[in-house]
Amino acid sequence: MMFFIIIILSLYFATILLLIYGFTKVKKYDSIGLKPKTTFTIVVPFRNETTNLPILLESISKMNYSMDLFEVILVDDDSEEVFSVQYSLFSVQLIENIRKSNSPKKDAITTAMQIAKNDWIITTDADCVVPENWLLSLDNYIQNHDVKMIAGAVTYETNDSFLHHFQKLDLASLQGATIGSFGIGKGFMCNGANLAYAKTFFQDLNGFQGNNTIASGDDVFLLQKAIEKFPEKVHYLKSENNIISTKALDDWKSLFHQRVRWASKTTSYQSTFGKALGLLVFAGNIAFLLAIYFWLFGNQNHYLFLLLASKLSVDFILIHKTNQFLKTKTLSFLLSSLLYPFFSVCVVLYSLFGKYEWKGRLFSK
Repeated sequence: MMFFIIIILSLYFATILLLIYGFTKVKKYDSIGLKPKTTFTIVVPFRNETTNLPILLESISKMNYSMDLFEVILVDDDSEEVFSVQYSLFSVQLIENIRKSNSPKKDAITTAMQIAKNDWIITTDADCVVPENWLLSLDNYIQNHDVKMIAGAVTYETNDSFLHHFQKLDLASLQGATIGSFGIGKGFMCNGANLAYAKTFFQDLNGFQGNNTIASGDDVFLLQKAIEKFPEKVHYLKSENNIISTKALDDWKSLFHQRVRWASKTTSYQSTFGKALGLLVFAGNIAFLLAIYFWLFGNQNHYLFLLLASKLSVDFILIHKTNQFLKTKTLSFLLSSLLYPFFSVCVVLYSLFGKYEWKGRLFSK
């Protein structure tokens, strides 16, 4: 058992160090000086978002981008609430989702794709707020790079509760791992709240064909398919002008089901690196819990303390560097780090055998 703990935590330490190195390899790109010329279609799948949608649309109206160069398509996925666009300075269409698969969000994006007029598609969520230079930063990057898909950053709007701090640290770790994996040429993850791709590129990839039986993963599976076929065309835009903010969840049950939804797609990854990293993180959390137990109730081996401290140290470095980029603070780190292994292990085990609830619906793996 001790051998397992030492090996797993040592591998975990080395892997996170590699991701930290990868994070530093992805250079920041904050150029917004070029005259905009890229046309965008912003696709927003939603269900029961009458409170959040006006906030998103208001943030879009404040963008520093010509309103003639973008349109917004809102795709209503069988909402129980009625939403209507009262007035808008830019082009907004409200359409109904055409369900064809087990994944409502993939169907919503595919539905919007049939009527999208512009060269580039951007997906985001109804509970997000976009920065004023969001499209301008993407446009400048597209003009300067031969790229067909661009992943961007997402962070949380939070209050001072521990639950919100916990979520922010968890998301920061995922964002850090995402950026780090791109930096070492092993990109495998992104967030559909801030993902852009050329419409023709989506068609070349045959859209979501091959994974539309899985309820989640409109972002990750499309990215992994793109990287497998055209790795040089897929980039990460590490720009402070391209950071989307979204709302943190307000109860632990919703957070648990959200993370189960995210974890449920890991076994279907095309990326070998992504699968291996997911397995290593799971094993690392188990080893961390065992190490704490043996250190507290065993012989208090100094090597165990060193391993525990090493894991916490590399986790902190990756999260702190990510939060510096996201312009947010690293709070409640120690308490969150002690709780997270319990939470994560439960999420992974439940995702293998259980069902999860999301947007008032029950999904199976």
